[in-house]
Amino acid sequence: MARVSVEYKDHTAHVTLTRGDKMNALDRAMMEAIVAAGQEVAASDARAVVLSGEGKSFCAGLDMASFATMGTVDPEEWLMGRTHHDANLVQEVALVWRRVPVPVIAALQGAVFGGGLQLALGADIRIAAPDAKLAVMEMKWGLVPDMGGMALLPALVRSDVLRQLTYTARPVPADQAERWGLVTSLSDDPLSAAQALAEDIAGKSPSAIRGAKRLIEVAEAATREDVLLAESREQVQLIGKPDQMEVIAAQMQGRKANFK
Repeated sequence: MARVSVEYKDHTAHVTLTRGDKMNALDRAMMEAIVAAGQEVAASDARAVVLSGEGKSFCAGLDMASFATMGTVDPEEWLMGRTHHDANLVQEVALVWRRVPVPVIAALQGAVFGGGLQLALGADIRIAAPDAKLAVMEMKWGLVPDMGGMALLPALVRSDVLRQLTYTARPVPADQAERWGLVTSLSDDPLSAAQALAEDIAGKSPSAIRGAKRLIEVAEAATREDVLLAESREQVQLIGKPDQMEVIAAQMQGRKANFK
């Protein structure tokens, strides 16, 4: 049964979780399909990505029946191995979207719980419906977040917010999530808003957008010295591209640039 669909239109990849009857809950097949979709998009010429879930919820987290099956396997066997760069499979569900070289915009509705929240955190931008509820759910099951959340959350929320979310497992409404930094903005139609934003981004220079995403990743983790060097390196690559100065000059003079 298909778990994820990928469609391309107007330089944008539309990635949809298609297990709506199960609130897009994550079983192993779903996780593998999400990672495969991210890898496919990363290798494509898409200039932006919209990540969404069909049905009433973006993703309600781990499929508990699947988790019961995982529990019969030695946890070191499927958690400690670094099978995807610096991550294991479950962590790559979120981190693959950070490895995608273009901006990823997640459209959120309904339940965005546990692994579903961590998947959404892998996106560059999150647009949520007012009815969305977000939760770091793992403590409810006596677990800790282990799908990349602790690599991503500290860059978004204050330490006390991170601790409250983690310790209590309480769902928070979308407006509170926006105030805390988990959500970028709210929209009555988050999918349409995400698509419009993706269209805007796709109209910019693809080389500059990719360079900006690389640079932001460095800026969020590196020393000032490394960030300053990365700024210069990315700019040299852009200015040195054939015809790029022509495009820049056209933009500065108010003419429509033809980005390639």
